[in-house]
Amino acid sequence: MHMTIQLNRLSTLLTHTAALGFFTIAAVTVHAQQPATAAPSLSPISLKASLAAPLDQASSSSSSTFDDYNYNSSTGTVETARAEGFALLPGEGQPPPRRRYGRPNYSDSHTNPDGSRKYTFMVGGGFNLPFGGTHNYASPGWTFQVGGGRNFNKTLGVLLQFDYNKMGVQTNTLNNQLQIYNNLGATDQNGDPLTQLGGYIHDWSFTLDPIVNFYTSDSWGAYVTGGAGFYHKVTAFTIPVISEYYDPYYGPIEYQANQPIDVYVSNAFGANAGFGVTYKLSRWAGERLYAEARYVWTDNSPRPCYDGTGTNINNCNSTPLNSTYFNVFPQGSARTTYIPVTFGIRF
Repeated sequence: MHMTIQLNRLSTLLTHTAALGFFTIAAVTVHAQQPATAAPSLSPISLKASLAAPLDQASSSSSSTFDDYNYNSSTGTVETARAEGFALLPGEGQPPPRRRYGRPNYSDSHTNPDGSRKYTFMVGGGFNLPFGGTHNYASPGWTFQVGGGRNFNKTLGVLLQFDYNKMGVQTNTLNNQLQIYNNLGATDQNGDPLTQLGGYIHDWSFTLDPIVNFYTSDSWGAYVTGGAGFYHKVTAFTIPVISEYYDPYYGPIEYQANQPIDVYVSNAFGANAGFGVTYKLSRWAGERLYAEARYVWTDNSPRPCYDGTGTNINNCNSTPLNSTYFNVFPQGSARTTYIPVTFGIRF
């Protein structure tokens, strides 16, 4: 029985060996029947030359295209390539020329094309100094001005102004007038001489004044101005009087006031010229503080002196001009010159 098992194992081994030999012979026979071909030769690869070579965009078929960056134009592709560090071939993918920009235009209903305001206003006050012949009889006083106008650009504009100047009368002029009035027999209501004679000069005007801003910075500016217009001059001499008014709670109340006893009015054409500086509180503010000085000249028509007596007692014309003419202060109608210095705000 042991002999039978051994024979079976030997038979199985022989069978497997015969099958393996058959398949080996078949495979060798098929391979021998195919034509022999030479293996292709590969050229050596230079890593340095590959990296230095320009990118061939026409033949590039990378799965990651420039469309991934949402560029749909050739310009966008070029910009993306430059951003990624790729080199471009000469003459290929040139960007469009840079756009040229002119000056910004801010023009609207309130602003000029250069950014300046179309309309401007000003208000100010200060003091005035009589000048020339006016200095011989007038004393310094105060001034007030207000106006508005149009700016054509940052440099040129024009203003319509109202100016009011009040000046006093010098003491020696008052003494001379007091003597004249006393020679004419003038007294107050109490019969006392006019020992408290007073006086004032009002000169108000409407003028059209061009302005040229020749220097402007974020904070400081400078300008010249000048113009012409209508000037109205009033010279009055006054005396103190006691007046009375009735108060419903306290009854009659007396008070002292100056009453004009002689008034001279003169209307004339006049002109002015001057310069000023401005200061802006901040670079974003539209308002500017200003200080300016002007020279004012009015072409008043001089009138002859006549005291109404016809006897030349006050060195006046002794020939009556007419029955109503009276003028013992010819300076009131003489040409007037003064220098107002004004401080204010422009907006």
